[in-house]
Amino acid sequence: MTDWYEKSMRALQLSGKGERTQQCYTRAVRKLVEFSEKTPDAISETELQDYFIYRRNVDEWSPNTMRICHAGIKFFFVHVLEREWGTFKYLAAQKEHRLPTVLSRQEVLQILASVYTLHNRVFLTTVYACGLRLQEALHLEVSDIDSARMLIHVHRGKGAKDRFAPLPDMLLPMLRAYWKTHRHERLLFPALGRSCRSGANAKSPMAKSSVQGAFKNAVRETGIHKKRITIHTLRHCYATHLLEKGVNLRVIQRYLGHSSIETTMIYLHLTPEGHEDASHLVNALMEDLTDE
Repeated sequence: MTDWYEKSMRALQLSGKGERTQQCYTRAVRKLVEFSEKTPDAISETELQDYFIYRRNVDEWSPNTMRICHAGIKFFFVHVLEREWGTFKYLAAQKEHRLPTVLSRQEVLQILASVYTLHNRVFLTTVYACGLRLQEALHLEVSDIDSARMLIHVHRGKGAKDRFAPLPDMLLPMLRAYWKTHRHERLLFPALGRSCRSGANAKSPMAKSSVQGAFKNAVRETGIHKKRITIHTLRHCYATHLLEKGVNLRVIQRYLGHSSIETTMIYLHLTPEGHEDASHLVNALMEDLTDE
């Protein structure tokens, strides 16, 4: 490992950043190093400004990608190299307001039915049925399943926040049956190895790339052509489908682990529920405006 990489990871861990944030921030610095062909300490403030402008105007990185780029590089230069440059005081990326892709209930069922390996199908079903993030589901442990209260205890959530989510009746027997195929004393979704028989002694959860590949293949097989369908889409579907069934937005916020209700309110834009009644009311209100 390079010296700057080790220093970056050390600072990120000391600051309490999550694993995903550590990866993203360090990748941002690595891309800068590769582009400039210099170590970070040899890069001037003007060169750094030129780099940001190039990524935005020439490479046309999206606002979200630029935001991660800014944050990762700023963290490294300020906290590792201790450079309080003026650029970092006004550095910002345009906010992106894209609505997430959402699938119908039938489309979700089609995708899950097209996942043919048991461990991937149970995993993806759990993601949707409990509204989990990919990393949250990968690190589920046997002790997280509270069958007495029919709750699932989500540890290691975004921002290091724990929460409880309902455990659907149909999911409990599925998880029990799957656990019996590997009987790992701690992990619910252990890495199974090439033979798919090493689960009991696994030291880590299933590989993220493996389950992502299975999901991608299932989406391709169903012929669903909506844009940006990922495993995280199942979490968006969970929230939207709950809203359509009449679950209170505050309750959905709690199940998803959102810090702000503003984040959860995005799902109001993803469902037609309630819009039909509103349309009738608008028509009734405006009907006397018609010229006689």
